[in-house]
Amino acid sequence: MSLENLHNQSFPSKTILDWKAKAEESLKGKSVESLQSATYENIFLKPLYSREDEKAPSEYPGESDFRRGTNPLGYIKNDWKVAQRIPYSTMEELKVKLTSAVGKGQTAISFDVSKTLFESDNDISSLSLDLVEKFPFAIDSKGMQPALLAKLSGANREKISGYIGSDPISLFSEEGILSEKSLKLWFENICAAEAIFPNLRTILINASTYQDNGANAVQELAIAAATGVFYLQKFIESGMDLGKILSKMIFKFSIGSNFFMEIAKLRAARIIWSKIAEAYGAGNDNRGMEISAETSIFTKTIHDPHVNLLRAGNEAFAAVIGGIQYLHVGAFDEITGCNSFSERIARNTQLILKVETHLKNIIDPAGGSWYIEALTGELAENAWEFFREIERYGGILEALKTGWLQNEIATVRNKRMQDSFTRKQSIVGTNVYANLDETVPALQREKEEAILVTQSITDLINGEEPQFQQLKKLSSGVKIEPITIKRLAEPYEKLRKRAKEVEDRSSSTPILGIICLGELKQYKARFDFMRGFVSAGGIQAVGSEPIFTNEQAVNFIANQKTQHFCLCGQNEQYETIGHKLVKTLKTKFPEKVFYLAGLPKEDHQAQWKQEGIEEFIHVKSNCHETLSAILSEMEVKADAKA
Repeated sequence: MSLENLHNQSFPSKTILDWKAKAEESLKGKSVESLQSATYENIFLKPLYSREDEKAPSEYPGESDFRRGTNPLGYIKNDWKVAQRIPYSTMEELKVKLTSAVGKGQTAISFDVSKTLFESDNDISSLSLDLVEKFPFAIDSKGMQPALLAKLSGANREKISGYIGSDPISLFSEEGILSEKSLKLWFENICAAEAIFPNLRTILINASTYQDNGANAVQELAIAAATGVFYLQKFIESGMDLGKILSKMIFKFSIGSNFFMEIAKLRAARIIWSKIAEAYGAGNDNRGMEISAETSIFTKTIHDPHVNLLRAGNEAFAAVIGGIQYLHVGAFDEITGCNSFSERIARNTQLILKVETHLKNIIDPAGGSWYIEALTGELAENAWEFFREIERYGGILEALKTGWLQNEIATVRNKRMQDSFTRKQSIVGTNVYANLDETVPALQREKEEAILVTQSITDLINGEEPQFQQLKKLSSGVKIEPITIKRLAEPYEKLRKRAKEVEDRSSSTPILGIICLGELKQYKARFDFMRGFVSAGGIQAVGSEPIFTNEQAVNFIANQKTQHFCLCGQNEQYETIGHKLVKTLKTKFPEKVFYLAGLPKEDHQAQWKQEGIEEFIHVKSNCHETLSAILSEMEVKADAKA
């Protein structure tokens, strides 16, 4: 007997049809297709992917459409840059922290650009030349790009590398104004900077703005493509060489929580851009996409902030697998203001991926995965169709001016929010498993107003002092619907804030009294559900002793300061003793509000409402809406007490 025959005897080959037949057997009449799940991108994920789902054989990395990366050797030859944005309040602090960071694993110069960098003799031009000429930059300079470039022009300009980019369309969309005059100046400055800084990328396409507003991956990819095409076309019309334009461009993406979708997104982005560059006549050497990635702010929370460590780790891992050139991992407390500890942990997250998991030694680890390859292809196709739709509106600017693009993003964001309200989408530590004992830090800073430098880079290099103007106060410009950061957890965080204000005004914790019917085993499941449900709004569930009589329930309510109570037990108890109990309690305490844990049959609901039940709280309830209503009543009572 040959080894092959032995193998076939021990492990008989099976087809995908064999698997489907066996699976449908266990599904008892349901089809395998019923197990598909829909994503926010309107892509339906199958329960099993096979070779049949690979529409075309994967090419080698560094070839053709670059889905597998722009370099044949991946990170082995060109490792991604650790580009943690350094927070600072003074120029001196920035220099100290940056010097420390590069000694501890940071490999790019990255920070937010503020007016502080230009306001004293000790300005950004005093940054050590050893840093400036040794490490690449990774900076979204927003409206202050010409001032920053001018200040750095005193260094060896050929040694300044990386990117100091700006995306005026993204900036305008955040602030709700489109200024043609400012856009024209930006194009002129980029053309001038091309000769001054030959090895620096200056044209940024910042798709993070849209992802952090709730956009899905299809929208994010299409908007990035449309913005890139707009800039590409304008620079070509100005006479700039195609290859030079492409070498100046870099794309920035936020990485969300859907692990495989985010990997596929980065791969699909390279496919789309390579096709666009090819259509413009670019050669193979100029069709690759340079990517800077950052963990998403949309997914982060104020409450239980250490969970953000896990979220950021997941997102950073997806970014590295997807293929990037620069990466920023947000600190777990970046919303409220980070410190040296959280900054170090964020940086070390990248170093673990590099050094301990050895991802820098693997070429395209996602390549060949039937699931990821299929998802990459479907994302690219859907994003291409959405890109064409943007172009049918007249391009990215017109799509923003009409408000159509904002509405498309809002539709997806509202669906995400609605799923979090019904807890179909879990936010650990916020709408599930909330910790009411934690101390919540206050927000340390508000978002700064967007600033524009209104001069040419040439004038600034020649000695003019930068002049700053708030973007929102521009006299010329078209007002549009702004695209601002809206984190998924914000509505629940506002509930928790309201609950804290109720506690402060009334000097007592917001409480929902739970009337526990019967023995522990009879009410525990629903009691645990109710405790988790109301804690998402900062409300504490206080349970009674096991209740067997109306008198026990009356005594429990009489000894509680709260106005809100919930009956909690099994359906059988509701039918045998629940109706009579509710009538008694409502007669005895007409000012109290009573809820029922669980959802009675539809033909029984009217009777419960008539007897005094305000609402039914169950797994399909709108958690946010229910808690908001309860807190509104608590606020009225707290105001009356104050």
